[in-house]
Order: sequence, then structure tokens, then C-alpha cells
Amino acid sequence: MLNRRKLMLKMLGTHQSATVHQLVEWLGASPATIRRDLRWLNERRLVDRRHGGVDHLARDRPLASLSGTFRKNMGTQTAAKRAIAQFAASLCHDGETVIINGGTTTFHMAKFLEDKRLAIYTNSFLMAERLLSTSDNEVYLTGGKIYREQNVMVTPFDDSPMPFVSKMFTSVYAVSTLGLMEADPLLVQTEQRLMNQADKLIVMVDGEKFTRKAGLILSKLSRVSCIITDSSAPAAVIGVIKHSGIKVILVDAGFGTGDA
Repeated sequence: MLNRRKLMLKMLGTHQSATVHQLVEWLGASPATIRRDLRWLNERRLVDRRHGGVDHLARDRPLASLSGTFRKNMGTQTAAKRAIAQFAASLCHDGETVIINGGTTTFHMAKFLEDKRLAIYTNSFLMAERLLSTSDNEVYLTGGKIYREQNVMVTPFDDSPMPFVSKMFTSVYAVSTLGLMEADPLLVQTEQRLMNQADKLIVMVDGEKFTRKAGLILSKLSRVSCIITDSSAPAAVIGVIKHSGIKVILVDAGFGTGDA
């Protein structure tokens, strides 16, 4: 069932619209099954239904109901974020268990994880919904209160069950020679708790994040295994970070990569 819905989304992404009859022919399923699938996808705002079929893949429609901050950030540095996310997804291998922290850069990973077979823990209900709808990955939501401003779950509890995982992928508000920085104190405790459950910490930030200022230190650079960024990152700051022993990967919108 999940594979059929996943294939349906891919076909609609290519054709933009289809009738029930067309979907029956493409997928080899009955009209009743196709209608049930369309209803399921429509309820999750992944498609726009019309009488007799579906108009288009509504990947961006859920953003209209999200917080102003998240929606605004989704529209900035989009090409860089997608390239960073694509490379980050290439570091995930079938059978792994990983943590993906909520954020607009990490959210782009969902598209590139569609064909993976991972166990994924995330505090982003938006990412969890997307992964459940378009992939065969096992998806687990971390517990806690929904923080509407950032569309993630935050929790003060340290006893929520979560395994120790191989990698955590995260973005942050800013990166400096002092470490990883956040501007929102409500996020710091939750992110630190997630970081404590991962062996490797992989930081995904576009070049703009190296020019920002923030007052809260989330982590020292020594905790970071790798930083994935784009070619707009300031060379001087990248040089200092590399000198401290942190691996830095540069990507561009065409998914070209290289060590900084």
C-alpha cells in the first residue's frame, strides 16, 4: 500500500495532474483503491483532489499553515539548502538509525530519503508526515510539546526512550569559531538532549549562517564531526574551523562537492 502511494506521488510529480482512470492504468489498481489512496493523500495535504482525479502534487501546500518564521525560512537560500540536504542524505545507509533535528534545511532531506531504508527519529512532525507518506523508512517522533514557532517538539524530560544512534543531522541558527549557536533558548535543551544520543554530529548550514550573531552556545565545535555548507560560506571562518580539525564539505546547487 505504501509503495503504491509512493509511486502515485512520484507520477503526479511528473505529470502534475491525472484522472482516476489514468491512475488505474498506471498503477494496475482498482478505481476504489485509487480513490481511497487519493483520499488518504488529500487528508495529509500531499495532493489536491478534484472530481474524478487529482490536479497536482501539493508539496508546498502545508507551508501555508505553518508559522511565519518557518515559512519565511523555507523561502530563503533554497537552492543551497536542497544541495546540502541531498549530500547529507547520501551519508545515510540502509539499516542505520539516525536523528534528524527539525529545521528548514533538514526538512529538504525528506525528498532524498525516499528510497532509503532507515530508522529515523525526528522532532519535526512535518518531516515525519512527509517521510511516512513518501518512503518506507521507519519513523519515530520524539516526545514533547509542539513549539509552533519552529514547528518542532520540545521536551524538558531526559527519560524519554531513545536509542543511541550513529548520526544526527541538524542545522543551527549560526556557526562561529565559538561553536554552534542558537537564538532561541527553548530549542537549546531539546537539541542538546538529541545530540547526546548520537555518535556523529553532522551540521547542515548555508553560508549565511556563518555571518549571523547569536547569544546562546549550543555546542563547542569539538562535538561536530562534519559541517556541510555551500560555496558562499566565508573562507576565513571556514579556514579557522578546518584548522580546529573539523571536516568541512562544500556543495553547490548542482550537487558538486569538495573539501573546503
